[in-house]
Amino acid sequence: MQSYASKVILLVEDNPNDEELTRLAFEQNHITNPLVVAHDGVEALDYLFGTGTFEGRNVNERPQLVVLDLKLPRVSGLQVLEAIRQNEKTCYTPVVILTSSKEDEDIMTAYELGTNAYVQKPVDFLQFTSAVKQLGLFWLLLNESPVRGAGSAA
Repeated sequence: MQSYASKVILLVEDNPNDEELTRLAFEQNHITNPLVVAHDGVEALDYLFGTGTFEGRNVNERPQLVVLDLKLPRVSGLQVLEAIRQNEKTCYTPVVILTSSKEDEDIMTAYELGTNAYVQKPVDFLQFTSAVKQLGLFWLLLNESPVRGAGSAA
């Protein structure tokens, strides 16, 4: 069963500068949830499914929120999203796309694959901080999510 006390955020981001900006934005907005960072799609999938580097991790402790970039090495963000939605243990996990892409095709495909939200990364730090604050407030405090997902043991 999901532990709600920790409310881990999985940030999937390959750009070190964007990772640091996201960390700072969370800190400045007093979002103190533990942040697990995956630097590519393979790391994200390994974390979520307890494989590879994360072999043996308790996969029943799923993130409260996945913040996912699209343009990732090895496995794309869209492929990660698809894998999340196809697995009965992760299919209800909230996934927010936070990316620099404004491509209509990326937006449509992300929604077709089941993203909960699609946010273009603001270039300005203050706007970026504001966007992260709003994401955090909504997805971590206001939204009621069936994070446990189907198929989990009670």
